[in-house]
Amino acid sequence: MKAIVWTKYGSPDGLQLREVAKPTPRDNEVLIRIHAATASQADTELRRLKLPLLFAIPLRLYLGSIKPTRITILGTEFAGEIAATGKDVTQYKPGDEVYGYTGLSMGTYAEYMCLTEKPSALASVIGKKPVNISYEEAAAVPFGGLEALHSLGRANIQRGQKVLIVGAGGSIGTYAVQFAKLYGAEATGVDKPEKLDMLRSIGADHVIDYTQEDFTKNGLTYDVILDTIGKSPFAGSLRSLNESGIYLNANPGLFGGVRARIASRRSNKKVITWTGGYTVNNLLALTELIEAGKIKPVIDRRYPLEQTAEAHRYVDTGQKKGNVVITVEQNHET
Repeated sequence: MKAIVWTKYGSPDGLQLREVAKPTPRDNEVLIRIHAATASQADTELRRLKLPLLFAIPLRLYLGSIKPTRITILGTEFAGEIAATGKDVTQYKPGDEVYGYTGLSMGTYAEYMCLTEKPSALASVIGKKPVNISYEEAAAVPFGGLEALHSLGRANIQRGQKVLIVGAGGSIGTYAVQFAKLYGAEATGVDKPEKLDMLRSIGADHVIDYTQEDFTKNGLTYDVILDTIGKSPFAGSLRSLNESGIYLNANPGLFGGVRARIASRRSNKKVITWTGGYTVNNLLALTELIEAGKIKPVIDRRYPLEQTAEAHRYVDTGQKKGNVVITVEQNHET
């Protein structure tokens, strides 16, 4: 089968199209014929190992000190169909259309991959694909959708509250804007100028061009601030919260947890760091919302599998609006 093999840390040049062995499912696994995947910021950061040292060092020891050897196919989001099942699989059968997230097991930049039918410790999750969207659209749902659903769920947003989303034009942010509106909040999106029209199109009430305006200095306050990229100033964000407001940070950094505990003790404001909420129930909730037409994926560009390196180069520019999709042309003889 065809796959994009990760041959070195660093630039996208290390992503090379190769023929590799087609996997065989274990007893508790399904074999998935992949129709679409994505190039996310998380994928590109892992490719470069551009992570805080606390994570980068153990990851490099796990993956391979000189070059990646334990994991050689990147990609975490997918949509496809079940091609075969192990003898212990009970929830799926060949032909079922599925989508999901593979977590640290990666592997979606290929024509086929195997995944356990039940969530694993590596945060993988799989479910039936929403019936009203394409494979390409479905692949653009799990990472951003699950992160946004989980984080804003922890904030328990009420109708009429004011929610500000930093990095609103990305994979998580585009879903967060839609969830904030779904919950009846007034949504403000912060991002680059070229992404602001798109944010308005998915429901943002207000937009802020961060290259021209610092939201922490404009005198406005919010009930919830969600930072999807970990770049909002900590002290300034707390000042921009209403009394009893909530600051949610996806990437708190090395000392973020300590600062969060201190800040929460000193005032009624709450600081929450979170993990993605990659559960079957959350994925099912996303499926139901999509099928009801209440949220939708935002796709910026599509690239064929053989141009995955180009997709990564585009993501590296920071210009991505929503999601970048990798389409997989199937050759059933491989």
